[in-house]
Amino acid sequence: MRYFAMVAAGATLWGCWALFFRPAGFTGPQNAVLVLTAMSLPAPFLFRRDALRDRRATLALLVVALADAANTTLFFAAMERGPVSVAVLTHYLAPLLLAVSAPWVLGEERSTRALVGVPLTLVGLALLIGRPEGAFSGVTALLGAGSACFYAIIVLAAKQAARAYSPMAVTSLHAPLSVAVLLLCFGARALPPTVDGGTLLVLVGGVVCGLIGNILFHTGLRHVPTTATAALTYLEPLTASLVGWAFFAETLTPLSVGGGLLVLVAGAWVAAERRASLRAVTVQAATR
Repeated sequence: MRYFAMVAAGATLWGCWALFFRPAGFTGPQNAVLVLTAMSLPAPFLFRRDALRDRRATLALLVVALADAANTTLFFAAMERGPVSVAVLTHYLAPLLLAVSAPWVLGEERSTRALVGVPLTLVGLALLIGRPEGAFSGVTALLGAGSACFYAIIVLAAKQAARAYSPMAVTSLHAPLSVAVLLLCFGARALPPTVDGGTLLVLVGGVVCGLIGNILFHTGLRHVPTTATAALTYLEPLTASLVGWAFFAETLTPLSVGGGLLVLVAGAWVAAERRASLRAVTVQAATR
């Protein structure tokens, strides 16, 4: 279960982004470039030529880089264009996509609990976020859903990259290329206007939530079925809502609290199925 805990801890750290982003006041692309720059810091110490021999893993690492650039571009564009709740909710279609696609793409055993639990967590997330004020933004929803597709690609490709690259290498080696793609997309708008305390704050967030969060996530990902990972990633928006309530005076209604509990219970239920299955296999092997 420690690997489930690592995945959960990584997703929880991702939910703390607001602690670093809101005080800094930068735009989405600027935050993305600073975070990916922080994640790039260990890259020179992690590169190994022998890993390049595994062409499949290296190609997967390149896919992670390109997909992460697209993921951040679309997600932050959704955050800028419309209601945050719409952007977050549509972005978290990704776990549902993972639960459906992992058995086909990675050949993993299909999880009945995940196929039931992931839609339940989506319902819980909808209750947690609540209905946005004003008219529904179709553009925001499309951008958020697009980022979800690329995030699902990141998780699937990271599984393949782990064949030859360590979790820290998967996290750091893709980041410089992602930064380059973001600079090509946004140009000077992706750079912070000045180097000040806000810049340092976002860089620290990149290390804590980005680098450490992703290392924990990818370490656990190597040993946790993708379908279970899909459910556990919902801890990110749950944590983000709690951070908003605790630090930014955002209200949580009883309905929101009920949705958060549904997210936690559904994720634990999916994880418990895999644990029970693994324990049964271990007992069978011991008796032979």
